[in-house]
Amino acid sequence: MNVLGISGTPRVNGNSEILLRYALRPFEEEGWGVKLCLLSEMTIGPCRACEEECRGEGSCVLDDDMHTIYEGFRWCDALVISSPVYSRNIASQLMAVLDRYHAVYREAPLLGKAGGAIAVGRGTCGGQTITINAIYNWMLSGGMICVPGELNGVTAVASEPGDILKQEKRLNQAMILGRNVLNVASKLRT
Repeated sequence: MNVLGISGTPRVNGNSEILLRYALRPFEEEGWGVKLCLLSEMTIGPCRACEEECRGEGSCVLDDDMHTIYEGFRWCDALVISSPVYSRNIASQLMAVLDRYHAVYREAPLLGKAGGAIAVGRGTCGGQTITINAIYNWMLSGGMICVPGELNGVTAVASEPGDILKQEKRLNQAMILGRNVLNVASKLRT
């Protein structure tokens, strides 16, 4: 079985990416195939709403790294997405990915798959809940099964690079989210 992790942060080793890596640990321990897409290392343009190819062939006219993510959607049995919170919402890099799913929507590569979400913001009311809800809402629109961690997805407060590494509880919550997604995805396959 396979899991796809998408880190929506434009920062290399950002706090939300660190939590995502912790969430993927249970999958690695169980011997799953793990693919990590770091948007900090990818070029993905925003949807142009041209509907040239996506309405017909189910592909996108933009030639960028999104095609790697489309393949990941088809390949995976589970999906975990992390995002920093900017302007009380998901990062624009991740928004481009979510919007560009439209090109393969009819194919429904995520239908019936399990997913989890992680959001890290600067303050306690920094938009983490809005970000988690946006990710889970997108997952639901693709027919996914949204899996909680201890409560919802994982939310955390961190502002400086690496701050999250000092928060053992949040690191543990990320692993709990990963285990929960793994368990649901495993049951769905049987």
